[in-house]
Amino acid sequence: MIDLIHQYWPNYLYSDGFNYTGLVVTLWLLVASIVAGFCLAVPLAIARASRNRYISGPVWFYTYVFRGTPLYVQLLLCYTGLYSLHFVHTHALLDQFFRNAMNCTLLAFTLNECAYATEIFAGSIRETAYGEIEAAQAYGMSKYTLYTRVILPSALRRALPSYSNEVILMLHATTLAFTATVPDILKVARDVNSATYATFQAYGIAAGLYAAIVFVLIWGFRRMETRLLAFLKPQGH
Repeated sequence: MIDLIHQYWPNYLYSDGFNYTGLVVTLWLLVASIVAGFCLAVPLAIARASRNRYISGPVWFYTYVFRGTPLYVQLLLCYTGLYSLHFVHTHALLDQFFRNAMNCTLLAFTLNECAYATEIFAGSIRETAYGEIEAAQAYGMSKYTLYTRVILPSALRRALPSYSNEVILMLHATTLAFTATVPDILKVARDVNSATYATFQAYGIAAGLYAAIVFVLIWGFRRMETRLLAFLKPQGH
């Protein structure tokens, strides 16, 4: 195993000499999909929590579809399905975008992540204590100020425990990227296994890298929860 690590550790961590691979690609997939999904999920969560069915209905349909179908199927649709459409491969920009495996993978991951994050944040928005809203309204806050200064900060903090689990699940979901020929950790492990037939060692290294990333994520989210959710703890007299 020591020889295997010594020979292939650059592939697992950052590069095969020509392209980025392994840990760098996995982290890029995770961070890019989480950041893009978060930015899309916040406004969609506000719409999802709306009492107006014409506003919340389309968002509900979107989250229902993406949470109700396997991510693997969504990835295949983005990677091969959309490109089979005539208007996609005949349009210059769309053709260039969907020819790139990384673009297709990030699109599928972002849309899936956004759907789950939207429901998590929308649930936290609905659970905002009405007393907080009444107090803000008593100060004469506009609806925009109410959301940006009271509802969203409170809801996003309370959503942290659930959202941290979703981020970890998204990390696990990045293992599907190898099916689109994206050279993530699992793709490297499969290539190493094919080259050496050292199955246990090849996949064992991959498992260790994923476990290390999860440990860092859990540690980081626990620190954030301790700091941002301190106001929920019972206060001493």
